Amino acid sequence: MDLRPYMAADRDLCLGLLDSNTPRFFDPSVRREFEEFLDRPHCPFFVIEHDGAIVACGGYAIEQEKTAARLVWGIVRSDSHKLGLGRYLLLFRLREITKAGGVQIVHLDTSQHSAPFYEKQGFKVIRTAKDGYASGLDRVEMRMKLVVCP
Repeated sequence: MDLRPYMAADRDLCLGLLDSNTPRFFDPSVRREFEEFLDRPHCPFFVIEHDGAIVACGGYAIEQEKTAARLVWGIVRSDSHKLGLGRYLLLFRLREITKAGGVQIVHLDTSQHSAPFYEKQGFKVIRTAKDGYASGLDRVEMRMKLVVCP
C-alpha cells in the first residue's frame, strides 16, 4: 500500500472512487464539482494505491486564519470499505495538519452514512441538515479539537 500525492494522471481513477460510492454516499450532482477540484486541486490531496489500483483519496485545506482546517473529498472505493483504509487516510491527513502548526480544530461535512465512522475517530456532530445534500442524503457537519490544552 502506498499513500502519495495526487497527480493529474489519477483523475479518472479518483472519479471511479466517487462513482463507486454514488448514490449511497454522494449525490450524482457532485461529480462535476469533484471533476473541477481534481482538475485544479487547491489544497494538499492524496491517493492510496494498493496492488496497482487507487483505492482511496482525500485531502485537507488549512483555513485562512490558520487555526482551523477542513477535510476534503475523503473517498474509499466501495469494495474496499471496512478494511482500515479510511482510518489510515484520516490519520495521515490529521498528522499532516498538525505538522502545519497552529491548527486547533478540524472541520468536515459528510452524510449520515459516514458520520458514525468519523464519530468513532473522535469527531463530534455540530449540526445535521435533513436532506442537506439531496433527498435522503443529510449533511452532517462535524469537528474535532486537535488542541485540548493551550
